[in-house]
Amino acid sequence: MTRRRILTSLMSNHLSGEGGVELSVGQPDEVHGDKGALISTTETVQLKISILMCAFNEQQRIEQAINEVLTTRYPCDVELIVVDDGSTDDTALVAEKIRDPRLTVYRHEVNQGKGRALRTAADYATGTHILPFDADLEYSSEDIPRLIEPLIKRRYNVVYGARIFGFNTVYQSYRYAVGNRMFTRLANMLFDASISDLHTCLKLVPLALFRRLDLRQPGFGLDTELTAVLLRLGIRPFEVPISYYSRSHAQGKKINWHDALACVAILLRVRTRRKKRLFVQATESITVRPEVMEQSGTVHHELLPCFPITGLPNGEPDAVATS
Repeated sequence: MTRRRILTSLMSNHLSGEGGVELSVGQPDEVHGDKGALISTTETVQLKISILMCAFNEQQRIEQAINEVLTTRYPCDVELIVVDDGSTDDTALVAEKIRDPRLTVYRHEVNQGKGRALRTAADYATGTHILPFDADLEYSSEDIPRLIEPLIKRRYNVVYGARIFGFNTVYQSYRYAVGNRMFTRLANMLFDASISDLHTCLKLVPLALFRRLDLRQPGFGLDTELTAVLLRLGIRPFEVPISYYSRSHAQGKKINWHDALACVAILLRVRTRRKKRLFVQATESITVRPEVMEQSGTVHHELLPCFPITGLPNGEPDAVATS
């Protein structure tokens, strides 16, 4: 049976004449020949990173987290999209007081989970790539430019910030550190991969690819699901060492042992799904439900996360050999 190859790296990049960063994006038009070579056209787009910050009851930390992101220097344009996921404290009010043209704040009326909050942020993103970034100060915004560098210089489309156990990290619990290593090893075995950090928050991913993936987890499981889907498709992220400042449950950490059990189930479920089922079907369209979201005091309708995306083929994008 002939295997069809779908490229994992369709973007090449170069520095623009004005000093900004441009990406030459190849769009596959058709599969040609027995070896599945792609005939493609290209267009040039300006590199822009959409930093997605989901927050739930982070009133004490949200201002510092936002300011750290906004005051960091980047090699390209960025935007920061904050989604307050139904906090019962003043997280949204604190975030809305910060004035910066790169910042947009949205709010879920009720808590829907980190996964749904992240997909809401991605719905409103306008960049070429997205990068989740927690509001709990466990990660450092100074690491973000280092994640962008392989995208600019080495043409890597998917870049992960890896927390290396014992290097520039502090874990409040040995269980969490060892648990992440165990689940990472399980993922490597299931998908024949060699990643260092399954559950890192810092995942630099093309926005168009993220929107095409059929991601279903509403909570913390989305971290596992996103990486599992990418590995299942044959995409191997380039890893950059980052700093990590863990906090305990007493300090507000929300993940628990239920999420650990769910992680195993998610990995097994993704491993057994057909690759074409990992993508949003091309026939699905934008759906708007009447539940209200607030953006800096202005009422908006919430977009559901399943919709067709332009700029990628109608078939299976940015993957590797089919099963």
